[in-house]
Amino acid sequence: MKFTKEQLLQAKTRRDLKNIANENGIPISKALNKLKYESTLAQLQSEFVDLQKWIAKNKMRVAILFEGRDASGKGGSIKRFKEHLNPRTSRVVALTKPTEVEQGQWYFRRYIKVLPNPGEVVFFDRSWYNRAVVEPVMGFCTKKQYDKFMMQVPEFEHLLYEDNHKIIKFWFSISKGEQAERFDSRLSDPLKQWKFSPVDMKGQELWDDYTHYKEQMFSKTHTNFSPWIIVKANDKKQARLESMRYILSQFEYEGKGNSGISLLPDPNVVMRFNRSVIQLDV
Repeated sequence: MKFTKEQLLQAKTRRDLKNIANENGIPISKALNKLKYESTLAQLQSEFVDLQKWIAKNKMRVAILFEGRDASGKGGSIKRFKEHLNPRTSRVVALTKPTEVEQGQWYFRRYIKVLPNPGEVVFFDRSWYNRAVVEPVMGFCTKKQYDKFMMQVPEFEHLLYEDNHKIIKFWFSISKGEQAERFDSRLSDPLKQWKFSPVDMKGQELWDDYTHYKEQMFSKTHTNFSPWIIVKANDKKQARLESMRYILSQFEYEGKGNSGISLLPDPNVVMRFNRSVIQLDV
């Protein structure tokens, strides 16, 4: 059942619309949730514009790392983060497979070249942490390379911290069932099929291996100066909103809170690794 033209003309406010829907048995909860999400997202994005201006004014260097299993919602979240930002002082880094020359260089070199410049915020759609999880699971690195990386990465991040880089590390956590559903959605949608790769196909088969290396990564690279922030991401929209709130809560920028929306993230959705009792992707 849908609204009639007369009913829509009769409604002057959202409350009127809800009353008409309740009286006539018209389901609108899904539409209302979507409207609420879009309204909240717009307010948070306006806050992020203010944050970006402050970062540029103060010549700060901010890198936001988005990590997680395949189909966990990293790219979609980055899209919403960056949607209304000034492209001159914000960019997305999504490096492809290293070249033959890069394979012979120090592992971190190609990431150093794309770190944020003064006044810039950079979103990493996967990062140097490829070597912590994806590469060992898929056999793209040797045990020696993996061990060397795990030893060096805390020192590398501490150097960045001492040089006044602000590094925020997100891990988007989804359940095995949710990942399978998202893979099916990609395969059935011609506009999303490009997202599906041979590596994705192994995601379900090698789930336990991913879990092992993920836990090793957390235990060895979660530090006071560069902590891991877990985002429960089975609900894509909730994950986007709460991760945005988390970043906004980390800075005291000019105009903070002007949108009137709460900037405190839900601790049941976003939390530090050491405070996360339950993870979805175990």
